[in-house]
Order: sequence, then structure tokens, then C-alpha cells
Amino acid sequence: MNSIGQTRYVIRNTGDGVDDISKLPDCILRHILSFIPTKDVVKTAILSKKWNDVWTSVSNLDFDDALLYANETDNRDPPEETCFMKFVERVLLLRDGSNIKDFRLSCRVFFNASCIHSWICSAIMHNVQKLDLCLFVDDPFVLPGSMFCSQTLTSLKVEMNCVLEFPTVVYLPCLKTLHLSLVTFANDGSTQKLFAGCPVLEELTLLDCEWLNLKNITISSSTLKRLTIDDLPYFGPPDGPKGCKIKIHTPNLVYLKYTGYPSNNIFVSDVSSLVKAYISVPVPHEKQKEVASHVVNLLKGLSKVVFLNVSDHTIESLVFAGNTLVNLPVFKNLTHLELTMEIRKSTIEALTKFLNYCPNLQSLCFSEGFGHDVCLENDLIWSSLPKCISSSLKMLIFKNFHGNDSEICFLKCILQHAFVFKKMIISCCENLFGDPNRQKEVKETLEAVSKGSKSCVVTLT
Repeated sequence: MNSIGQTRYVIRNTGDGVDDISKLPDCILRHILSFIPTKDVVKTAILSKKWNDVWTSVSNLDFDDALLYANETDNRDPPEETCFMKFVERVLLLRDGSNIKDFRLSCRVFFNASCIHSWICSAIMHNVQKLDLCLFVDDPFVLPGSMFCSQTLTSLKVEMNCVLEFPTVVYLPCLKTLHLSLVTFANDGSTQKLFAGCPVLEELTLLDCEWLNLKNITISSSTLKRLTIDDLPYFGPPDGPKGCKIKIHTPNLVYLKYTGYPSNNIFVSDVSSLVKAYISVPVPHEKQKEVASHVVNLLKGLSKVVFLNVSDHTIESLVFAGNTLVNLPVFKNLTHLELTMEIRKSTIEALTKFLNYCPNLQSLCFSEGFGHDVCLENDLIWSSLPKCISSSLKMLIFKNFHGNDSEICFLKCILQHAFVFKKMIISCCENLFGDPNRQKEVKETLEAVSKGSKSCVVTLT
């Protein structure tokens, strides 16, 4: 026993054939088994009667029908699907009455609605806390109603390629994490019922979900802290559904991530606690004005954000915003801006406009540098220099640097006009990294610039 009253167990290999592990208390053995795949946990039953008693009460269960094809490389026929079914049923049948902490069920090949329904119900009956379901179904499948009224679930993950239907009552009083993938929402009422039935939800993730059946949804939660939405692109006819209006009212949200083609119109309000936001949309090949309008509406709600990560396509879409661009707020709290993907010629103008709404920006990062189509000349980079460059910008990070004239011109402009600048970090692309002479030449060029800030340090790596 150590100084704070905790017992320490040390496993030693004595080399005399003695089974020291089996001497550990059952609680320690269960903890060890909770990190081992369920198929291997069951095998411990052959070790001794003690192990046979322990494995039936292990807290984590993981059933994955990928095991059906695990031996294909051995030139043996994979086991029949009935083997997977019998394995799961045996484990659940022999289990004692103890609670299940984590229950994962992945059925990408095997599908028997009755069996899957029964297995999920068994997990719910054992007061499961974390439930992770991956179900590829051929026919409409309704999840057990008891799953949506669990008093113990703290985390629910559902990946299912069909309509997600809900019982009359949805109430998950302890659920803090909800993760939905590939599901199709049935209608406004049932979807709204789900969000309203999670009173302590802290994290909501919606990946590649189908919203076409929805028109108007509100995600309102005083407890939600993290929200991730990854939208599927819309491939329907031009005169098809216009997308769903999604209102987000989450006063304690600190993290927001949106990716995908913004066919849905998202309105964010009261996110005064927002710290980080990641926004990425693809190139708007069609409906440019509609996409731009949706991007502006999304950005309008992020006026309090501190750290913003956006794709250059997100910025580029603002080119098509027209008069709606005046609806952008001033991002007074924004101190860190990161631009993902290559900046192209068409992005420079839009970026200039966006930076005018960021008066207190301190850090600017180009994570993929410039595209080869960017062509800049001295004094023509900005017709109107964004205020933040001269008054607040302290650090610039430029990655994937090729050392071409346009890049050097851009960096020289920053050095000349940034009066409180502290650091410029330049990361070379692979080709330039292998050319130390060119690196030295570039650094000497930048160091020779008449800098707006005498304390600025340029680092080239």
C-alpha cells in the first residue's frame, strides 16, 4: 500500500509456471479484460473456473461481424453468419447480472432484425452507459423504444443507412454525447423530439445525415458545448428541395465545426461562449449566390469566436455574396485565423474583404500556402490594406512555401506594413527544403526588407 492508501499490484514473471495473474482480485482482472477484444475475452474461460466467472461480468463488450472475414487471407472459407449470431447470443446468455459500461455492435454483413433488436435490448437491460451501433440494413429497421428512454446512457453513437424513427416518448436524462451518421431524419417533429429529449447533452455530431425530409429545425440547448455537422452534397434537380432551415441556439457552445456543401441554411444565435470554429465548404460550381448567402448566414452567428479555421473555398464563396456581404459582423474577438487548402488567385480579393471584418487579428496561418496561379506584384497586393495587418497582427505562419516571386512579394508586404509584428514562420515545401542555397537567398531577401516592426523575427524551416 502506498502513501495515499492505494494498493499497488506488481506482476512478476517468476519463470516457475505459476499463474500470478489469476491471483489478482476479480476487479483488477475485469479491468484488464475491458481492454481486450470480446472474442479473446471469451477464450480466457478455458484457463480456470476463476476466469470463467470473471469474463461473464466484464464491463466492455465489442461485437463486430468483420470477424466473419478476418481469415480470408488464410485461404479458408469464412465462417457462416450463424457463427457470429451464436457467438453474440452465447456471450449475452452466459453474462451475469452486472452492468455493462460500453457496448459496441457493428453489423455490416450480418443482419437479422430480430437478433439485433434483442441484443440492443439486452444491453439496455444491463444499464449500458455507452452504446455504439453500426448497422447496414437492407430493410427498414426500427431501433428498440427502450433505447430512447434509457436512464443510464451517457453516450449514444448510431451509424445506420436508413430512416431513423423514434418512439412516442424520447427522454435520455443522462445522455451527454450523441453521434449520428448516415441516418435519414424522418420529419421535423420526430427530429425535434430527439434533440429536446436530451436535457444534459454536451456533444452533438451529425455526419452525412440526410435532411431532405426536414424544413425547419431548432437545436436549442443550454448544456451543449461541442457541435459538429458534416453535410452531404445535394445531387437532386435544381428545382428540388431547398434544404432545411437549422436554427442553433446554444449559449454555452465552445466548439463548432461545419463541413460540406451548405444546402441547409444555418442560423447561429447566442453563442457568446464560442472559442473555436471550423468552417469548410467546397467550390460552389452551381447556385453560387445561394451558397454564398448560406455561408454569410452561418458566419453571421460567429461574431464572438476567438479561433477560426476556414477553407479558402469558404472565403472564395464570399465573392458571390454581393450585397449580402454587408451582413457580415465585425469579429472583434477573433485573434487567430487559419486558412486551409491552397490560396488561389480568386481567393485573394475575398480574403482582403474578410480581413476587413477582423480588426483585432493577431495570428494568421496559411496552412497550404499559395496555388501556382497566384500572381502578385509590389504595391498591388491590397488596394486597401486591412486594418489588422498594421495595428494588431503579431504572427504569420506560411506553410508549403515554394519561394516564388508572388509568395516573396506577399511576405515582404506583411513585413513592411505590420507595425506590431513579432514572428514570421515559413515552412518550405519538399523541393525548397532540399535546396539550402535557395533557402538562404530567400531569407536574406526577407531580412533586407525595411520592416514596420523592428522586433520581428523571421524563421525559415
